Amino acid sequence: MAKRVLLIEDEPNIIEAVRYILSRDGWAVDTHADGATALAAVARRLPDVIVLDAMLPGRSGFDVLRDLRGDPATAAIPVLMLTARGQQKDRDLAERNGANRFMTKPFSNAEVLACVQDLYLGAPHPRDS
Repeated sequence: MAKRVLLIEDEPNIIEAVRYILSRDGWAVDTHADGATALAAVARRLPDVIVLDAMLPGRSGFDVLRDLRGDPATAAIPVLMLTARGQQKDRDLAERNGANRFMTKPFSNAEVLACVQDLYLGAPHPRDS
């Protein structure tokens, strides 16, 4: 079964860049662009890794992350926060809400790929049991 990532991002250029980087490495990449319905998208897909933007329409990525961590069905899914907001307060908020990693835009392709691979390798995979 292919490794599956859900990219929750609303900027088309970022979506295409991340999709290209990860799909080239064999990832199945699903995308979702709205914070208000992001939790339903996660529940439908149950990805191995989530790449989550902080600034989304409808609801912030920080709020989405907090709810993911509060739900036993999604609490263990590794999350990379990928955002243009790189201030220390944003990093602290992401950490408090349970982000596994935090990366700022602009990002390097190799960095995103290595981070997603590391998160996948360090996470349990219920679909594989």
